[in-house]
Order: sequence, then C-alpha cells, then structure tokens
Amino acid sequence: MIKKYTLLHALFLSSFIAYAEPLDPVELLSNYIGVDTVNPPGNESRAVDFYAKIFEAEGIEFSSAESAPGRGNIWARIKGGNLPALILLQHTDVVPASKEYWDTDPLVAEIKDGYLYGRGVIDMKGAGISQLVSFIRLHRSGQSLNRDVVFVATADEEAGGMFGAGWLINNHPEIFEGAGFVINEGGSGQIIDGEKVFAIEITQKVPVWLRFTAVDTPGHGSSPRTTSSVSRIVHALNLVRENPFPPRIIPSVDAYFKSLSLKMDGKEAKTFANMKRFIGSKKFQAELQESSPSYHALTRDTCSLTMLEGSQKINVVPPVAAAEIDCRMLPDRTSEEFIQDIKNLVEPAGVSVNVILAFSPAVSSVDSELFQHIAKVTQKIHPGSRIVPAVSTGFTDSHFTRDLGIDSYGFNPVLFDSKDWRGVHGNNERVNVTSFLQGTEDLYQIVSQFVID
Repeated sequence: MIKKYTLLHALFLSSFIAYAEPLDPVELLSNYIGVDTVNPPGNESRAVDFYAKIFEAEGIEFSSAESAPGRGNIWARIKGGNLPALILLQHTDVVPASKEYWDTDPLVAEIKDGYLYGRGVIDMKGAGISQLVSFIRLHRSGQSLNRDVVFVATADEEAGGMFGAGWLINNHPEIFEGAGFVINEGGSGQIIDGEKVFAIEITQKVPVWLRFTAVDTPGHGSSPRTTSSVSRIVHALNLVRENPFPPRIIPSVDAYFKSLSLKMDGKEAKTFANMKRFIGSKKFQAELQESSPSYHALTRDTCSLTMLEGSQKINVVPPVAAAEIDCRMLPDRTSEEFIQDIKNLVEPAGVSVNVILAFSPAVSSVDSELFQHIAKVTQKIHPGSRIVPAVSTGFTDSHFTRDLGIDSYGFNPVLFDSKDWRGVHGNNERVNVTSFLQGTEDLYQIVSQFVID
C-alpha cells in the first residue's frame, strides 16, 4: 500500500513521537484488512495472532481461547479502580466479498482519493483498530484509572456470535464480571443538511431465523400431485409474503424519528415527528419503504425470504423441500410470541417451523453515566452537533452483554457519508481516511475522560 499522509494523519503520528513505535491507525488498519477472517469459515485465530503480536510488543498481558479450531477470541485488561468496568467490544470476522465486483482487492488495503478500501474497514475492523489505539494509549499513559478497561475481540458475530461473544460468556464469564458498560459497533456520525448528527445505538431489532421444512410424496415431474414438498414451501412463503406484519411504533423508535425530524422540512418533518399517526397509511408505508427501507424496517416486524432448497433434478418431485427466512422483530415482546405467530400463519401450508437462531430483546438506558458522557464529550468536540439514540435494524454482539444487565452502546464516532454505507456487506467498502483518524481520536477522548481519575 502506498502511504499518503494527510495533515491530520501527520499530526496524529506526531502526538506519539515520544514512543519508539508511534501508533499509526491507518497502517494498523491496512495490515488488519490483510488478515483473512472471512466468515464462513472465520479463521478468527488469525486476528488473535495479529493482536497478540501487538500486545506482546506493548507489554500488555492478554488471554485467548478458541471456541473451535481456528475460531479464536482474545481479551486484555488494564486494571483500575472499583467503578464498574468498561468493555471495548469488537468482532474480528467479516462477511465474504466477491473480488470481481470490487474496484480493489477486498483483502488488500488500498487508498484511493482519500478513502481506504477493504473488507471490514467499516464493519468492523476500522472500529476495532480505533478501540485498540485507545486501549494502547491508556496503557502507555500509565495514569491511574477509576475502573478496569477491558479489550475484547471475538469471533463469529457475522453468523450469530455463538463461537465468539456467546461462547465467551458461557466459558469465560470472568471477562464480564464487574462490567457496567460496553462500547461496541452500531452507531456513528453523519452530516445531514450541514449538521453533524451522531447516533448512539441503544437497542436493535431481534433476529429470528427460521427454517421451513415440508415432506410429501415424491414422484416424476410429468405427473404432478395435488400437493408436493415444493408446493407446500411455496405456499408457506406466499403466506409470509402476502401477510406483512402490521406497523407499530415503539417508544425508542418514536424518539429516534422525532429527533431526525428536527432537521427535516415540510411534509417529511411532519411525518417523522408524528410517525405513530402517519404509519397507518398504506400509501405512506409504501413511500417510506421505497425511499428508505431501513427506516421502514423500524416500523414493524419483518421477514426476508432468503434461501430455498428443492429437487436436484428438474424432472424429479423431491420428498423434502425447505426454505430459510430472516425475520427481525421489534424489541417489545418475546421471540417465542413472534415464532408462534409465524407457526399460526403458515399452518395451512403443512410445513414444520424450526428455529435456527433467536435472541432476546433488551434496551440500554439513555440516562446511564456512559450514554450521557458520550453525548457530552462528542458535543464538546463537535460544537453544535446533535446526539440521537438509535435503534439498529441489524444485530450486534451487544445483545449478549445486554442480557447480562450491562449497559451497552453501539458507537464509533466516525463521520460517514451516506454513500459509504453501501459498502457494508456490499462492494467497495471504504472509509474516509481523515474521518477515520478524527473518529479514532474522538473515541480516545471519550474513553480516556471516562476512565482516567
């Protein structure tokens, strides 16, 4: 990779001139992008090796464990006072990337026109390196801390976290003992109509992944029966598709929309400020889904039809067919209630419904010490900016820590352009180098001011 230093980049490096090995976030992230942790299969032990070498060079004690061969997790702790510990939580796996559809090699960092390209620069190796820099700077400072700070990098988040955060909670609960707060992925900054708006994720839609299976009489394709395994699956999927869940605006989503409305004009401002009233209109629902599928997804439970399995041969009616659907429910009821609703809906199709994955809902408080601190420091760094408590349509490992009663917040204080989000799980994932450096410095200010006596 050809290094291209901006003024901010040079200033960032100069702040570490007293140390033998200056911290260069861009170089660290560039090297990290080259660590192949695409999930599946994961191979997150490669990320463990990456971090372990850095910790060894810094003289930081750490621990690591594999939940399965190649599925590594790593954690380290800086000891402090008796206040509830702060965990900096990240996942090390990334989703697959098809090289033929990228302008660059997704596993080779490259800077073009001020942007750093590579799989994971946003989700979430970039935020992971920002956390690493904050952790090392605290360690190097040698200052007294009012609480422990714990660095945790886990496997498998992109597939549900059962080999990562979920496994650590069950097998190494000592990592989380005494913790009161978590900073994870899920929220960031964006410039909207000239105003800096920083979203702090406090809750998320709950994933419920389901598998439909149908068994019926097999036969020759030339002699169709009244029903078949495939027709049963098609019937079940049509029932899901043709019966969308009714809209409902839960309090956290309502607060989010009302905050967004403050920088909107005209009809848009009116609807977002009064979403409970307007969402009942089918015309408005359709317009919202067309203009912003992510906003629309916050107004209801949803199911996406994603995977199908049928015959291996065109003229054979198979004995078994199956489909998998990705459902996301708002966090105001149990997943058991939602699953029963689906079972009742597809009962006429004669399919069985099995749960692949289902989490429990939880919401972190906007009145907590950490939320208020993030808002205060961010607004001090960026005068006139606005803080928005946000609800994520996707899921993160924060649901694990929220289940432990730990206030967990998704926040990576990088200012992104709206176009940058197209690369997350898509092609040409990229981050603006200047914004990444500023976000890395902002995170350190947030963390250090929270933990240093």
